[in-house]
Amino acid sequence: MRKLEEKIFKGLMIGSSIIIIATLFYILYVIIRKGLPSLTWDMISKIPSGGFYLGKEGGILNAIVGSLFLILGSVIISIVISLPVVLYINFILRKNSRFSNIVRFSFDILFGIPSIVYGAFGFMLMIYFGLQASLLGGILAVSLLIIPIMVRSIDEVAAFVPRELIEAPQALGATRFETLKVIVRQLTPGITTATLLAIGRGIGDTATVLFTAGYTDSIPTSPGQPAATLPLAIFFQLSSPIEEVQNRAYAAALILTIIILILSFSARYFKRKLSKSKL
Repeated sequence: MRKLEEKIFKGLMIGSSIIIIATLFYILYVIIRKGLPSLTWDMISKIPSGGFYLGKEGGILNAIVGSLFLILGSVIISIVISLPVVLYINFILRKNSRFSNIVRFSFDILFGIPSIVYGAFGFMLMIYFGLQASLLGGILAVSLLIIPIMVRSIDEVAAFVPRELIEAPQALGATRFETLKVIVRQLTPGITTATLLAIGRGIGDTATVLFTAGYTDSIPTSPGQPAATLPLAIFFQLSSPIEEVQNRAYAAALILTIIILILSFSARYFKRKLSKSKL
């Protein structure tokens, strides 16, 4: 009976893995088949010109740059907020104190909130303070979206930091700040993984930036200006009844996929390199 159960669960795991991998490759196949013929240098290097959404000349450089600006600003803000929170609940307070558990539970709830809620909340705040849709608004809204991801991801790694690593520097006379620097070094692979997860969630999100970042055919030169993003560019082009414009949407999706793959492989490379440097 036990062997039969093992075979059943093993079959389910293998089947699930095959389905996930097959789904991934099918998505990539569709994006490449429909998007690659429309992917030209002009599309990458130029901003939309008049009639771009009617099938005429131009590109989506504004959306590429806007997405990179938005995710870079969001990740920086998220790390600045998330890392101190994790260090405080794990190494200043006791890991399993009541307050630490309340903080974790709160971030678990925030993690599960749909992105459209963050967009609506950010939009409500912008209206209250009299702000217009802008790159800064998009950065703040996406930061709210990915901070719970970063906090819980880094927190999971912090739970495995040995107690001796905290006590040894203190026994040698190190200050609390110097001890935290040693701990942060140990958390570097976890921070890298959390950043990867945050980038993957933030750069591909549409609902959050739809209300807060706005959209423009120009490249923003200041945080107060509206900013285009790749997800919104894909959405607007897919909404067009013109087939050529729809194919450009798949080309934009291919560009977004390539950016995420580059960031993913880079993050994994640096994670392995940092892990080896600590051995």
